[in-house]
Amino acid sequence: MHITTVTSSPKRLPIYRQLYVQVLVAIVLGAIVGHFWPHTGEQLKPLGDAFIKLVKMIIAPVIFLTVVNGIAGMSNLRTVGRVMAKAMAYFLVMSTLALVVGLLVAHLMHPGSGLNIDPASLDAASVQGYASKAHSLTLTGFLMDIIPSTVIGAFASGNILQVLFFAVLFGISLAMVGEAAAPVTNSFAALAAPIFKLVHLLMKAAPIGAFGAIAFTIGKYGIGSLTNLAMLVFTFYLASALFVLVVLGAVARFNGFSVVKLIRYLKAELLLVLGTSSSEAALPSLMEKMELAGCRKSIVGLVVPAGYSFNLDGTNIYMTLAALFIAQATGIDLTLGQEIALLAVAMISSKGAAGVTGAGFITLAATLTVVPTVPVAGMALILGVDRFMSECRSLTNFIGNAVATVVVARWEGALDREALDEALHRPHLAAIVKPRRTMIQSGETR
Repeated sequence: MHITTVTSSPKRLPIYRQLYVQVLVAIVLGAIVGHFWPHTGEQLKPLGDAFIKLVKMIIAPVIFLTVVNGIAGMSNLRTVGRVMAKAMAYFLVMSTLALVVGLLVAHLMHPGSGLNIDPASLDAASVQGYASKAHSLTLTGFLMDIIPSTVIGAFASGNILQVLFFAVLFGISLAMVGEAAAPVTNSFAALAAPIFKLVHLLMKAAPIGAFGAIAFTIGKYGIGSLTNLAMLVFTFYLASALFVLVVLGAVARFNGFSVVKLIRYLKAELLLVLGTSSSEAALPSLMEKMELAGCRKSIVGLVVPAGYSFNLDGTNIYMTLAALFIAQATGIDLTLGQEIALLAVAMISSKGAAGVTGAGFITLAATLTVVPTVPVAGMALILGVDRFMSECRSLTNFIGNAVATVVVARWEGALDREALDEALHRPHLAAIVKPRRTMIQSGETR
């Protein structure tokens, strides 16, 4: 049975107190400062960095408590394996589609054609640091890195997958112990409330972080740096928009909801991602909002953190599109076989990228290192505008993980339709109407 608790005469918050409005104003002000006073804008970088560090500080305990509480309450532990299998299958399909979209749009728009750049004239030294980091992104190294050296080390490093790995094992252990583990389970459940309250407190600083990050970006790189490579930036944003509205839109419609309404529901988080160029900045809020939208806690705890490493749709679009841009700009004609090889390598190398600034550029270097037909030095062509594409990568990754959470929850029979409809149709009541999802939280599935 679905029960809702509603406060008397719920009212919409004044517009100036709504987070998305505050972040939007901060982004505009930051852009103005960065454009007209670039030196001042560059000096504001610590504001954005400090906010991202604040959020990263809380990510590990949020993931740990969400996953442990969710799994410990499951009556059937086979559900954990089934959820992860379905999530990974979904991630694989959507990642492949994202890579294909990048290739198709590059062939359609030809953003690099006509530049006729001699590869020997490129400044390879400017991308040497990224290329060196790329060598560590091997599949074996990535899989080994999932296992933390110590439990404390997983939390200290803030590695999302390491925390998730330990949380899943610990949650399964609590579920297997049963009633004897009740004191521990109850303690974790009680601890979750102040942790999420802390998340709310930290989010109040989001406008300051967005202001500093945007002021730095515009101040350091300048809006004028977009003009030379405007076609590449436009093509990437177009490809990402097509993927979100067409591909993810079709997936959402097939599963009974609207991706546009989901975007509206998450507008505050999306503006935060836009301002900071990091989808990690909104990870705790995404987990809370997905649970509030009717997705079971355990589904949210498993799918969202895993998606931040395995479901990077924006990064995948970027890698194939950027690789073909470099090939077109340097006059290199790739055969169908070479493009398929590029797609296959990109599929593997993208799995090690987290949703943070610069990861897409590093994984692109890893991909080009393995597929030598396209010169790694060609990355120097896009280095100046990569920061402006980072925002779009993060936004697309974020939306893709939100859609994935709802879809996997529906597949598991762990989605409260009434709560989802309430969230998507009346998002301004999300913090006022608190659905009590008795069936969902019990852990029972069809």
